[in-house]
Amino acid sequence: MEQNQTRALRIRAILTEALAPQYIELIDESHTHKGHGGVKEHAQNQIHSMHLNPDETHFSLIISAQSLKGFSRVVQHQKIYTLVADEFKSGLHSLRITVQI
Repeated sequence: MEQNQTRALRIRAILTEALAPQYIELIDESHTHKGHGGVKEHAQNQIHSMHLNPDETHFSLIISAQSLKGFSRVVQHQKIYTLVADEFKSGLHSLRITVQI
């Protein structure tokens, strides 16, 4: 995965490859969290080595994937969080998930 891609493109690519969703919508909600203490500071701490946009910190995900069918909501969310774990390590602060089967 290219580090100079936007976080949104990387997340979408990771989830598409791993889950083969029938529908995926990733909405950048970072602008609604401007000024929250620690959010930008956390992203700034990570930006130097990753060349990331420090403003891509909060996203909402709506996803429909047969590969998530039959799992509890907790397990579905755990699977998604595991897939994007590196993004959290590099400045992603929040991913609000809605799974639609």
